[in-house]
Amino acid sequence: SPGAGITGGYDGNDDTLRYFIVFFCALAMYNACELVIMVFLSFTHFHGLYFWSLLVSGVAIIPYSLGFLLKFMNITTGSAQWLAVVLLTVGWYPMITGQAVVLWSRLHLIVTGKKGERILFWTKCMIVIDAVCLHIPTTVLTFGANGSVHTHVFETGYNIMEKIQMIGFFLQEVTLSSIYIVETVTLLRTSLQPGTRKTMKQLIFINVVIILMDLALLGLECASLYILETLLKGVIYSIKLKLEFAILSKLVKFVGSSSAQPAPQQDMRKASI
Repeated sequence: SPGAGITGGYDGNDDTLRYFIVFFCALAMYNACELVIMVFLSFTHFHGLYFWSLLVSGVAIIPYSLGFLLKFMNITTGSAQWLAVVLLTVGWYPMITGQAVVLWSRLHLIVTGKKGERILFWTKCMIVIDAVCLHIPTTVLTFGANGSVHTHVFETGYNIMEKIQMIGFFLQEVTLSSIYIVETVTLLRTSLQPGTRKTMKQLIFINVVIILMDLALLGLECASLYILETLLKGVIYSIKLKLEFAILSKLVKFVGSSSAQPAPQQDMRKASI
């Protein structure tokens, strides 16, 4: 059923669900490849935290989606099942935490002074703590559930930990996006530049969309629709990463036009921030 857990593949008779599995995994990998190409075409200097976090989190979607495709379609069975588990785990780490680092890497554009330093410090601590406390236990339970000893205990633990880590990462993303919404509104209200109101609405809209997509994933997880949740996660994270281009572009343009120095006449996405 669509609510199957981390062990095994899909053994039901619903061909439509199988088509969905192939389609969404392929779509996520296509979006990831497109994003990687966009990154290399948009940046003139391949360095900086934003560049590397965006690139790594984008590439990570490919093994994550490929791993679940192999797993759900029962392409890897027996001892070969570990290939799928390793792929999806290796992709899951940078896809999730990498997305948070992408958001964090741009916070300095809108938070300044002592308050900004505190926000940057505590949000960085949040990302590190979440990565350690949520990724590692989930990984241990994932491999344990797919092993041969006391698998039932690991499966039970995984089902609990999966919901905990989903809620934890959801709160992390909401925190970062909320900071952007609040600080962007404050920043843009101080500008008399033409189009400020339109830009503000676009920035808020994009961050709200990000929160809503995370909320949809959390809803599927709470409903124990595991296959549907994992399939959509790769697609949604690839879409969120694409939206980062639009967010960064508008933020840098606004901050540049609001400063005393005139902004350079170039595509703002090319600044490796």
